[in-house]
Amino acid sequence: MTSTLPVPPMVSPVEPPPTAPPDHTRSRWSGFLRGRVQDAPWVRPSLLALLLLTGVLYVWGLGASGWGNTFYSAAVQAGSESWKAFFYGSSDAANSITVDKTPASLWVMALSARVFGVNAWSILVPQALMGVATAGLLFATVRRWYGPAAGLIAGAVFALTPVAVLMFRFNNPDALLVLLLVTGAYATVRAIENGSTRWLLLAGTLVGLGFLTKMLQALLVVPAYALAYLFAGPPRLGRRIWQLLLAGLAVVVSAGWYIAIVELVPASRRPYIGGSQNNSLLELTLGYNGLGRLSGDETGSVGGGGGGNGGGGWGETGLLRMFDGSQGGQVSWLLPAALIVLVAGLVLTLRAARTDRLRAGLILWGTWLVGTGLVFSLMQGIFHAYYTVALAPAIGAVAGMGSALLWRHRRNVFAALTLAATIAVSAWWSYHLLARSAGFLPWLRWVVPAGGVVAALGVLAALRLPARVAVATAGLALAAVLAGPAANAVQTASEPHTGSIPSAGPAGQGGGFGGPGGPGAFPGGGAQPGGTAPGGTAPGGGMRGGGMGGLLNAATVSDEMKSLLDANAGSYTWVAAAVGSQNASGYQLATGDSVMAIGGFNGSDPSPTLEQFQRYVTDGKIHYFIGGGGGGFGAGFGGGRAGSGGSNYSSQISEWVTATFTAQTVDGVTIYDLTATR
Repeated sequence: MTSTLPVPPMVSPVEPPPTAPPDHTRSRWSGFLRGRVQDAPWVRPSLLALLLLTGVLYVWGLGASGWGNTFYSAAVQAGSESWKAFFYGSSDAANSITVDKTPASLWVMALSARVFGVNAWSILVPQALMGVATAGLLFATVRRWYGPAAGLIAGAVFALTPVAVLMFRFNNPDALLVLLLVTGAYATVRAIENGSTRWLLLAGTLVGLGFLTKMLQALLVVPAYALAYLFAGPPRLGRRIWQLLLAGLAVVVSAGWYIAIVELVPASRRPYIGGSQNNSLLELTLGYNGLGRLSGDETGSVGGGGGGNGGGGWGETGLLRMFDGSQGGQVSWLLPAALIVLVAGLVLTLRAARTDRLRAGLILWGTWLVGTGLVFSLMQGIFHAYYTVALAPAIGAVAGMGSALLWRHRRNVFAALTLAATIAVSAWWSYHLLARSAGFLPWLRWVVPAGGVVAALGVLAALRLPARVAVATAGLALAAVLAGPAANAVQTASEPHTGSIPSAGPAGQGGGFGGPGGPGAFPGGGAQPGGTAPGGTAPGGGMRGGGMGGLLNAATVSDEMKSLLDANAGSYTWVAAAVGSQNASGYQLATGDSVMAIGGFNGSDPSPTLEQFQRYVTDGKIHYFIGGGGGGFGAGFGGGRAGSGGSNYSSQISEWVTATFTAQTVDGVTIYDLTATR
């Protein structure tokens, strides 16, 4: 192996890509279909096919999931009616309490709902379009230094990752977070190319917007951005450090303005900050949604980790967590391949110049992959398998870059052996993951390793193969390693997903509440019974919340219950109050009227206090209190405190209501008319 690898002109670390003179004879339409003049004829059609197929996969049958996660859908409905609720991310238009996240993802969905009405499509389609945009941006980012083939592989691996299919068809904040962070990676690449401070500032701003989407998780990519620029940026070291400090300031400003406003507005003039114990967004940032996720010390959480070596109720921690029964089928299909080619790529570029772009790309995406993966693997607090969607772009990018680099040097013995081993290991791992769901396409479990072995042998024989046969070998390798995740991706898109802890793939491919299980299973997450469809009605309805007594899934609301709540609804600030946001959200979405979520998501937030609730009742602001549901989390679910610590005001309120008002039963649900004392 030579000491310095040749770098093709299209990825030169010094000169920009060559440009051809404009062709004024081409129409705009033909230019759109054909792409850039200097591109091979297959590049633009392949990109358009990738984006079209991704769009179909992410949008087809999307309405079947109904409200998806009703916790966020109710907040979207509130934001579509009240600009105050829009700004704070309130769970209801009357602004009693916010969701337990910063609200940027809600802003996108609420704006869509204001334009197209509050329905499943207006909420979920923006998420799907973010997925298509992410695939396109990932292609654009990778192709700049590694060529279009690498970009297409990166986009395809990302788009077919089962957890990506799940989350870009769902209304959790993760979709917007991933889009923002991939865009930030693109800005970092542009900054490395010419030492631009403006591109670095844009990258920092996008991280700040990521913070406004899902708080501290956005910061996990900061080391990747910073290390790549610090190592490979063109300016001198002192200027690079100064530029990165400015980018850090951009993060603080783009995120800090919102924190400052929320903290400075008097508590009496804004909703309670859900997920906090002291009505503080800073506390939520550093505690329940921040450092508490790492340590397991999360006051007010439910079923949490507790900081032990095993991760408590959130699954076993350790370096192999991303491969276990809960996470493996969600995201790890090409993870072994990405790790192998990452190491190989760094070896091949070991003696390249400091500013070498090939190595810079590996540093950028490799740090994202390894850093985020380690945090997810070792964190002791709340962890769900769908968080791993944040790994999907990095896995796709590293797999695309590394495989393209190794293929380019396949006549080198080290590169050929590594590439063949990568294909073989990927096929073996796909076989292993497919075996976890033995009843799902059992024939595929044998086709994948067979194709992988043939492709691996073909790579080893590449030195003697004609060019066309070598290309066919590459195609077979891609088919072998992508068949497993593609099958799981299609299966994920074919089923509805509702509730708080969705899961991708068939039963056995991992998922939700700290353990394996496919859609419909609990523990194990997935599309669980009890999710309310748009309109909120179901024959025979009543409250049939899912796992944990409605804590993680909304109630299904019957026509009789809906009619009862709708009666004279305009006379009340809240037509009802219920413990837990998911419990309340089902009734709110069914009626279109505000329902107070006592105690926030877990029922453990100190909002409202018993005194505040009694004052609301005295002032005639709440019509009904909805109880029942079973379980053991919060007053409405059997009393007591929820999870690890937190407030017991929900229990106090439940006890006071029970002692003061007369219970009645509507379709199996116990409710209390708060306007009629005993």
